Amino acid sequence: MATDAILTLDEVIAGYGKMTILHGTTLAVPRGAITTVIGPNGAGKSTVFKTVFGMLPARSGSVRFEGEDITNLPPRELLARGICYVPQGRNIFSELSVRHNLEFGAVMAPNRFDLDAAINAAMDRFPVLRRKADMQASTLSGGEQKMLEIARALLLAPKLIMVDEPSIGLSPIMVGELFATLTDMRNRGITVLMIEQNAKRALEISDHAIVLELGRVRISDTARAIMTDPRIGQLFLGGELEPARPAN
Repeated sequence: MATDAILTLDEVIAGYGKMTILHGTTLAVPRGAITTVIGPNGAGKSTVFKTVFGMLPARSGSVRFEGEDITNLPPRELLARGICYVPQGRNIFSELSVRHNLEFGAVMAPNRFDLDAAINAAMDRFPVLRRKADMQASTLSGGEQKMLEIARALLLAPKLIMVDEPSIGLSPIMVGELFATLTDMRNRGITVLMIEQNAKRALEISDHAIVLELGRVRISDTARAIMTDPRIGQLFLGGELEPARPAN
């Protein structure tokens, strides 16, 4: 395991009912970097996120954050430790205003939290949210709603943010804005762990990448190395990967 990792999984087994999805998953997420997790459908990508965030129990193995064992802790405790999760799809209070969505998102904020200052900072980062602060969240475009979800997560001053398939349904322009936001977060010291269907675009902004296949890590390397690895194309064409090589 990398010594500079903010998050590690060690031999994690997890699944749904009688179905096992993660078969001893072991991985390390570098601190202060963007890491993209890629792999075919059913590889276990979202299952990794749900297991880390305490939404799906690990049957065995361990999850550690900043060296602390957080295996199977509930989401509320993980939020307090600085882990945020933006799941796939739209997860907003559609009938509430943009501002009220942000206020609800700050329920788990740190003590002595200046809510107004934090919301103003979020709106400075996402000007469209300021322009539409009093509008119902349901009136936002898909990209604007995803920006709202990310802004709400950032109110909690996370150390690690996990984002699952953020670009689904977004226009190319909004995808560009979203990825620029994730890059800015990384530049501000927030570790970003992402699952993204547009693997090539995601890898272009990533520092590190992890390839999952059948619930196991098959490759863990720099994003640049992953992009130029001929096995990746084979993976997305449905072929099997060659035997895994040691992670750097």
